[in-house]
Amino acid sequence: MSEATATADTGATRVGAPADPPRRRRSVVKPLLLAALLLFLLVFPLYFDEFWLRTGFAVFAAVVGAIGLNLLVGNTGQLSLAHAFFLAVGAVTYTYVSATDEGGLGVTDLAGLGLPPVVGMIAGVLVAALAGLLFSPISARLGGIYLGVASLGLVFIGQHVFNSWTSVTGGFNGRSVPEFQLFGFSFGNDDPELFVMGVPFRESERLWYLGLFIAVGAYLFARNVLRSRPGRAIQTLRDSETAAAVMGVNVQAYKARAFMLSSAYAGLAGVLYALSIGSIAPESFGLLLSVSYLAMIVLGGLGSVAGAALGALFVTALPLLFQQYADALPFVSDAGQGGIAAGEAALYLYGLAIVLVIIFEPAGLAGLARRINSRFGRARRPGGKVTRPPSPPGNPATDPST
Repeated sequence: MSEATATADTGATRVGAPADPPRRRRSVVKPLLLAALLLFLLVFPLYFDEFWLRTGFAVFAAVVGAIGLNLLVGNTGQLSLAHAFFLAVGAVTYTYVSATDEGGLGVTDLAGLGLPPVVGMIAGVLVAALAGLLFSPISARLGGIYLGVASLGLVFIGQHVFNSWTSVTGGFNGRSVPEFQLFGFSFGNDDPELFVMGVPFRESERLWYLGLFIAVGAYLFARNVLRSRPGRAIQTLRDSETAAAVMGVNVQAYKARAFMLSSAYAGLAGVLYALSIGSIAPESFGLLLSVSYLAMIVLGGLGSVAGAALGALFVTALPLLFQQYADALPFVSDAGQGGIAAGEAALYLYGLAIVLVIIFEPAGLAGLARRINSRFGRARRPGGKVTRPPSPPGNPATDPST
């Protein structure tokens, strides 16, 4: 019996069969694009200069922090404006644990444990996570704008403490950040000398790969968390805490875990941020930094891990690009030369972008990408429409004749 006869005898249809190859092609295209992107990022330092590598490392640091905030705000539904505080905790902890009593900027009496930098990085993550856990009882009892205002207080408290704790933070002047080392390999200088395909790998190249490795790891970990059972539980909190409680989710416990995980991400981002700017000062971790991270996840798309990374790229790289190419851009100039400063121009631009995203594409850049992908998929089908196999005859739930 032929396949066509068997199909006719059973009443089944193979109308949907031609749609399978495009679906398989789309499932293959995405991994190929991701692999191509990763390959591009791996060879990037071989062809671009120090400015682009420094910018990339700053973007990688922002990606880690944005993913952490997105887990809290976008996936759990807890509004937080305290992200800058947790970044400061991670940066200060790393500097104190890894530094000696040197490195002050205008201050001579400084403290430091002098432990290996990798220990300082781990300590920065753990202390930031502990700080988030200590704040979690408040976050578990508040919500919406009330939680946002309560978390905002942490930023002002943190700046006051960091300004006053001179022996650890260097006070208002700050202190320099120790170079990162791993098993004797330095990421902050040319020792030991390293050449790849004739290209010298100095500080900027080494930090690029450090940031890339950490950012990719943070991305994959967040994706796996959201796909796990605890990840699905915290996402039910965003939709309805009552419904989550009815389904057996411990609301307060999962809120605390989400805040702790987000704070750990912020602590790691704070360490990378400190390595990026080379020094820590309390004024670097103010309200503007928290608002910038909020802008990242709104622009990228709340609830999307990839969207958070895209938003971090946009918000972090834009001021640096404006500053680099201020001479070639209209109305933009270097500081003290009239016109609009590069940083202010970037604020205006991504402020306008936030307004446009909220009005026209509330799902952010991630939602825009999904919409383009969906339209591209429909355009590849005959007539530009989605073809669906007809329902089996006699099914009253789907048969139009009933």
